[in-house]
Amino acid sequence: MRVVGIDEAVSAVADNSSVMIGGFLGCGSPDNIIQGIVERKTRGLTVIANDTSFPDRGIGKIVVGKCAAKVIVSHIGTNPETQRQMIEGELDVELVPQGTLAERIRAGGVGLGGILTPTGVGTVVQEGKRIIAVDGKDYLMELPLRAEFALVKAKKADYFGNLVFSLTARNFNPLIVLACNTVIVEVEEIVPVGSISPDEIHIPGVLVDYVSVGSVVG
Repeated sequence: MRVVGIDEAVSAVADNSSVMIGGFLGCGSPDNIIQGIVERKTRGLTVIANDTSFPDRGIGKIVVGKCAAKVIVSHIGTNPETQRQMIEGELDVELVPQGTLAERIRAGGVGLGGILTPTGVGTVVQEGKRIIAVDGKDYLMELPLRAEFALVKAKKADYFGNLVFSLTARNFNPLIVLACNTVIVEVEEIVPVGSISPDEIHIPGVLVDYVSVGSVVG
């Protein structure tokens, strides 16, 4: 793990990269990293996240800044700009039921070939997907999701990269760490090694590549 500035962390994310971003309607998103991506005018990203938040918050800024070519999310209802870009053909949107999305990311993180879910059977969601019967019940075969970069927000880290998340800001953040090649974390503070109890650690530092300290930009 290396401690880097926000600018260096953001520079690792090149045009046309795939990224997973933590957060739920902006809560628990790495705001300073997102702001850096928007300011660098990174283009063509494939973004995998729970949602596209609001136009002025979290992942919504990436959409408004036209940094994304595709989003794979569970809903876009709170961001009218996402809807406009989708309708105008400027942004490819893949909507995935929230539980299925979480399980596809988890499958990508632990090396599974996919998951079986009854969600979407008998609807347009099943179009183009394998249907597998188990004990007389149909399930959709949903493929795992992985990305090049995980952009994570944690409350604090130590100098080994061990992470502690805060309350509901945990949401998708711990989940995406295993499913990405490179893990970039924004924290509120870095504390000395040994000051975090082993019981407090939610993600071990061995999984973290870069840590940046960012002041909240909202």
